[in-house]
Amino acid sequence: IKINVYQNVQNYVYFENSSSNPYLIRRIEELNKTANGNVEAKVVCLFRRRDISANLNTLADSNARDFEEESKQPSVSEQQKHQLKHRELFLSRQFESLPATHIRGKCNVTLLNETDVLTGYLEREDCFFYSLVFDPVQKTLLADQGEIRVGSKYQAEIPDKLAEGDSDSRVQEKLETKVWDPNNQLKDPQIDQFLVVARAVGTFARALDCSSSIRQPSLHMSAAAASRDITLFHAMDTLQKNDYDLAKAMSTLVPQGGPVLCRDEMEEWSASEAMLFEEALEKYGKDFNDIRQDFLPWKSLASVVQFYYMWKTTDRYIQQKRLKAAEADSKLKQVYIPTYTKPNPNQISAPGSKPGMNGATGYQKGLSCESCHSAQSQQWYAWGPPNMQCRLCATCWIYWKKYGGLKTPTQLEGATRTGSDAAPRGHMTRQEVQGMSPFTSSAGRAKLLAKNRQTFILQTTKLTRIARRVCQDILQSRRAARRPYASINSNAVKAECMIRLPKAAKGAMKNRPIPRPSLINIVKELALQAPLKLKAPRGAPTPINRNQVNQPRSTSALLGKRPFDNAGGLSLSTNGRPFALGMRAATQSVIKRQKVSQGDAPNPVVFVATKDTRALRKHLTQAETRRAARKPHLPVKIKLPVPPRPLPVPIIPSSTSEPIVLED
Repeated sequence: IKINVYQNVQNYVYFENSSSNPYLIRRIEELNKTANGNVEAKVVCLFRRRDISANLNTLADSNARDFEEESKQPSVSEQQKHQLKHRELFLSRQFESLPATHIRGKCNVTLLNETDVLTGYLEREDCFFYSLVFDPVQKTLLADQGEIRVGSKYQAEIPDKLAEGDSDSRVQEKLETKVWDPNNQLKDPQIDQFLVVARAVGTFARALDCSSSIRQPSLHMSAAAASRDITLFHAMDTLQKNDYDLAKAMSTLVPQGGPVLCRDEMEEWSASEAMLFEEALEKYGKDFNDIRQDFLPWKSLASVVQFYYMWKTTDRYIQQKRLKAAEADSKLKQVYIPTYTKPNPNQISAPGSKPGMNGATGYQKGLSCESCHSAQSQQWYAWGPPNMQCRLCATCWIYWKKYGGLKTPTQLEGATRTGSDAAPRGHMTRQEVQGMSPFTSSAGRAKLLAKNRQTFILQTTKLTRIARRVCQDILQSRRAARRPYASINSNAVKAECMIRLPKAAKGAMKNRPIPRPSLINIVKELALQAPLKLKAPRGAPTPINRNQVNQPRSTSALLGKRPFDNAGGLSLSTNGRPFALGMRAATQSVIKRQKVSQGDAPNPVVFVATKDTRALRKHLTQAETRRAARKPHLPVKIKLPVPPRPLPVPIIPSSTSEPIVLED
């Protein structure tokens, strides 16, 4: 992109913060030179649709439909609607500082008007529009208050011109209110004398008022306040109401209760309120709605507007204007940006390579552009997750960088994005793709087990089944089966399939019939392989080892073991009592046990080896133990040794049958 131009303040420009992400669109507010000689730009942030949540995108869609209905826009195709979303921006009041060396070009951003035709933005390069204001803190979208009210709703209907001799039959009192009659009986010197008297009455009234005497302790300050427009308006209105009779007007200026005091907004506002207004004006500019809402909620909007125009006539405004002008003169007005010639890291083929060359180191041959599905380009760029091996041609890459999307909607771009907290961008890294897997952490496995299991069926089309056969080298079904959580670029596979189909055999491809057993046979076979588990009778908990006799048994500290049948004659349950299904065996040590979390357990059933069960393990050979571990569903036969016969106890005959008496 050639950007060998000067960039001025208030220009809308592209900023590049990442080699793979689209450009940022910002408006330059200030250009400042840092201590080390670099130039930084203070910019206003503008956001794209991909930068806001799905809920706000829905709100923006609703606003766009209302705009199309009100402005009667011509019908557009689905692809044009998709591309118009890339041209829509959202203004914000967020400021940030970026280095000027990251500027990559100039663009044009305008406020959307009812008279604009949306398709006109698609015909012009680097042209964007906005109609809503985005608040990054509150996460809200609001209509911009600065819109130009042009259209049939805001224009006056001009009546036809009256012919010569026709009289105006309209009632003037209903159309307007007369506040001054220039054809009155008073002369100009008399009116000027009455205005002087009104100023004198206003000065005397301020001397009697306690609050005014505190704010304006000197006589000349009170006289200056009495000479403002509010006093003159009151005097002329008094003459109009009294039919320009000076005697009646004098009595109205000074009634029986005392002189009438007229004060405008400059006198009503306190010094602290004026400081708040200046601070708000510095932050929001002339956005009086936000000034009133955030800084002066106790004031009306009309009061804020009147104070602003009166404040512009004071010395305070003139002083601040001079300071800002001097500060602006000391700042930079423009900055020269040379042409950016560094290669992009996402480039996957050399610029001097043969045109139409598909593929590069690490990329499969036969891949087409993800956006326009073109198979030839002088330059290719990697796009999307690395494992997907998606790429864009040179034209679509420039479109992606400028407008933040592809020319046609795709699943990777986020067309099916759901959830307000999901990342609003389609360009994911390898770590993010791996993070989508629920098997990457024990917490994710526990959460997966806690969810309700629902049955779903994926039905493939004929074209998909044909593509699996024709594009086996691209699809890599075995690798995809090992990583089911990684997405597959179906568009690239289908595009390559359409290219290879004419070269394939012309005969109809027949699927090989696979004999499948019936559902009844499958259920019977599963019932034989996995017999029902009988629940062990409740009783006192059996200790795991001798050192844990008095310790409570924790489920997370026990190792789950699968049962197997004992056909050797002796059958024991988990608590040592005999029952029909047999015994449980394990090869782990008794004292040093592996702690397994609840999420890692295959099922919630936990078996505990008893003393008798551990004794039976000693009769298993090493080969039998390994075989039982590899095939836990097969029964284990144990040949118990024949217990030794008890030896006969010899009977020693007593020498006498008389009892033995011991005497102490």
